[in-house]
Amino acid sequence: MALLTPLLAFLYHLPQVYKWLLKPYYIASLFMSSAFLLIRKTPGICEHLSTQREDGNSCDFDWREVEILMFLSAIVMMKNRRAITVEQHVGNIILFSKVANVILFFRLDIRLGLLYLTLCIVFLMICKPPLYMGPEYIKYFNDKTIDEELEKDHRVTWIVEFFANWSPECQSFASVYADLSLKYNCAGLKFGKVDIGRYSEVSKKYRVSTSPLSKQLPSLVLFQGGKEVMRRPQVDKKGRAVSWTFTEENIIREFNLNELYQKFKKLGKTKGEKSERPNESVFSPVPEEEEPETETITAMDTESKKDK
Repeated sequence: MALLTPLLAFLYHLPQVYKWLLKPYYIASLFMSSAFLLIRKTPGICEHLSTQREDGNSCDFDWREVEILMFLSAIVMMKNRRAITVEQHVGNIILFSKVANVILFFRLDIRLGLLYLTLCIVFLMICKPPLYMGPEYIKYFNDKTIDEELEKDHRVTWIVEFFANWSPECQSFASVYADLSLKYNCAGLKFGKVDIGRYSEVSKKYRVSTSPLSKQLPSLVLFQGGKEVMRRPQVDKKGRAVSWTFTEENIIREFNLNELYQKFKKLGKTKGEKSERPNESVFSPVPEEEEPETETITAMDTESKKDK
């Protein structure tokens, strides 16, 4: 029962998760997340493990292990309430499953706990979560091009994401931001990204902290006329980010993306109509020469009258 909640959550999102399951990172993570379960339930291994059960069955969980699993299952449920993408749901399950494994292995045998903890550290250093590689209309800036692009054309409104590749929140938000760029990108509204984990000068200039404690990653900033208009999440006087959920609905509402998109679409149409007018004047029809003929006829009539 302790594993039922994360298992049901995993099965619920399984149709959306299968794309990631065959990748090495998630295969290794799932194996490490279920390591204690495999050792405790595998015949030939579980008989040699210690247990606190009254019946002495070392191939089943004791009451303390069940409590630990139930407690961490509740934490996973609470964390997943604020998850907005499939990657975040799966990441929370994997993270807290590893935490549970560390506690359970240390409780079972300190040598097994140290071994498992070492494997987790090595895995964290070697394996990185796969980055989003889907379609997008996003321009990537560096420390030199971001200022040039923002000042290049003040008629263009920019939405820029300040991110870091090592941040799990930024990795989960990548697909949401890409979908927004596909829906709302146009001539007057553009989307950009800059890796402030790599360019620390950009982080200082635009006042976006890369510290995990500040919770400012990712940060979305709206620029109009080359100047910052608003950002999410907002930052208080102590430099801490105000809690804000990066869902697609929240971004569309807070940044007025529908209004901005319709505005720039209308401007694009009016510019197109104005650009067509000069072409019409160039190819205007040649005026007819009827009036000069009437003038010459009347002049000839007056001369004939004078002759009479």
